[in-house]
Amino acid sequence: MSDQRTEFLYKYLNNASPTGFESTGQQIWLDYIKPYIEEQIIDVYGTAVGVIGPGQDYKVVIEAHSDEISWFVNYISEDGYIHVRRNGGSDAAIAPSMRVNLHTAKGVVKGVFGWPAIHVRDTAKDQVPKVHELFIDVGAAKKDEVLEMGIHVGTVVTFADGLDELNDKYYLGRALDNRMGGYMIAEVARMLHENNVKLPFTLYVVNAVQEEIGLRGAEMISRRLKPDLAICTDVTHDTQSPMYNKKEQGDLKCGNGPVICYGPAVQNNVRDLLIRVAEEKNIPFQRQAVSRSTGTDTDSFAYSTEGIASALISLPLKYMHTTVEMVSKDDVQNVIQLMYDVLLSLKGGEDFRYIK
Repeated sequence: MSDQRTEFLYKYLNNASPTGFESTGQQIWLDYIKPYIEEQIIDVYGTAVGVIGPGQDYKVVIEAHSDEISWFVNYISEDGYIHVRRNGGSDAAIAPSMRVNLHTAKGVVKGVFGWPAIHVRDTAKDQVPKVHELFIDVGAAKKDEVLEMGIHVGTVVTFADGLDELNDKYYLGRALDNRMGGYMIAEVARMLHENNVKLPFTLYVVNAVQEEIGLRGAEMISRRLKPDLAICTDVTHDTQSPMYNKKEQGDLKCGNGPVICYGPAVQNNVRDLLIRVAEEKNIPFQRQAVSRSTGTDTDSFAYSTEGIASALISLPLKYMHTTVEMVSKDDVQNVIQLMYDVLLSLKGGEDFRYIK
């Protein structure tokens, strides 16, 4: 990759963008895509949209979400320990001994999730900690000292780990779910611009907020944009490592290509278009079946307004909602290429209805 693209990837992935507090990450994202778009839309909760070819009748969305799981300060004890509650699907099992950043009006305060030493625990009775048992230590001896740091109930907390690379084949870090998606849709915008592509439709490049607590940002922006077609991207589980059950969770693998989803919210004709383009362009892909919903912003777009023809391209990911999420570099590039080629295949005005 070029130095500019690498710099953006690391800057964007290393920035903290907790659910409900995504604005700094959205600004980084907008600054990067600004040369590749003609207009921008930012809604009141922070969803950011780059517009390419504004004003055309047919409207297409490519979409990812920008927020990451995190914690809220919920209680500060008199002896200076901080207790938390979840902001999204944060995992209490991985928290003990993790370093954290507490985001205050005065700046970032460093802390750690403390935990009793193995020497003083009855390990035979060890079990996954409950959220109310977790506590953060910021080196304060009393509550007033914590408050003086700018920490209060409602202060948002993120894990401190950043982006890294593993074995020259993987990106590794926290919040790849789903800021890697934001990176991928930004790269699609870049490719369209650098290749002088003039699309026969208006393209909205959507980086939505608040996915992790119920697909809320996509719900809001879909009603505003009212597109004819939405192609969303998010992550899905690599099921190859120990403790996954392929009979229950499918057989998906990092490095084997983008995952194309089957499920009620996925419009079948749009899904078949994705498959046809992947086959024509020799882009490897995998298939996944879901039950009632995809659990991604695809659902919000599909069921918005009078119904929006929607499909999902997922990026296989190891160890979701940990600080060591892993994705294949090849898969990242293949998702970008598939989204790009699908856009080039559209003529504008496509009618995806099953019965006409």
